[in-house]
Amino acid sequence: MKNLKLAAMETPTRTIVNVAGVEVGKDLVVIAGPCSVESEEQTLATARAVREAGADLLRGGAFKPRTSPYSFQGLGLRGLKILEQARKETGLPIVTEVIDPRDVSWVAEFADVLQIGTRNMQNFALLKEVGQAKKPVLLKRGMYSTLEEWLNCAEYILSEGNPDVILCERGIRTFESYTRNTLDLSAVPAIKELTHLPIIIDPTHSTGRVSLIGSMSLAAVAAGADGLIIEVHNNPAAALCDADQALTPEMFSEDMRKIRALKQFFETLS
Repeated sequence: MKNLKLAAMETPTRTIVNVAGVEVGKDLVVIAGPCSVESEEQTLATARAVREAGADLLRGGAFKPRTSPYSFQGLGLRGLKILEQARKETGLPIVTEVIDPRDVSWVAEFADVLQIGTRNMQNFALLKEVGQAKKPVLLKRGMYSTLEEWLNCAEYILSEGNPDVILCERGIRTFESYTRNTLDLSAVPAIKELTHLPIIIDPTHSTGRVSLIGSMSLAAVAAGADGLIIEVHNNPAAALCDADQALTPEMFSEDMRKIRALKQFFETLS
């Protein structure tokens, strides 16, 4: 990967991204929350639940790029203000997606981490814009992308002067249809060989099945992931987006107990 001047793993020092005091790349970090911000009540209830269960950051989409133009697209500015309210109440830093280069500067006023979704991984104008923003960036792997293509997109952000990039493996498209995508857990050790950047796993979008999220979260921890990003909704049956893959607060709390226990076990081996 000759083009990787900044992302390449040339020194033993790994990047630690500081998000309002949460150090991604140092400790196992769990990001949790709803797919989309639907209302103040829904977002605040979910935020309180994930904080109580031990989440480190709150995720929530104010803008939702959807396959169909008729699907719920998010609340926009109102959604960002609700997320800001959730942060004030819970103390959890906010991770939210930005989808348009024109929106980066003002979304950054609300977000602690700017997320680039799978459909925008190679939106180079957007990558350059977040590269100029003074905010950490969570870069999801494109659903059809190789590791080299993914890291070259990280290079776009780094080359614009932003060193705080968090990679997120969220599953890739294969011929398998039982799961929403195919979770490439081999990406975790591979990425750690290729780059100094931290990598987290999204077991929600990669599987699309509530029954598989817990197992894949534990597998990600075992593989050495620096964190997880998990969808949680206070009432999944009523969710406007991805209802079939959102955990209830009770499910998330139980998964968190196992995740922390497994991480603690591996620490005793080192």
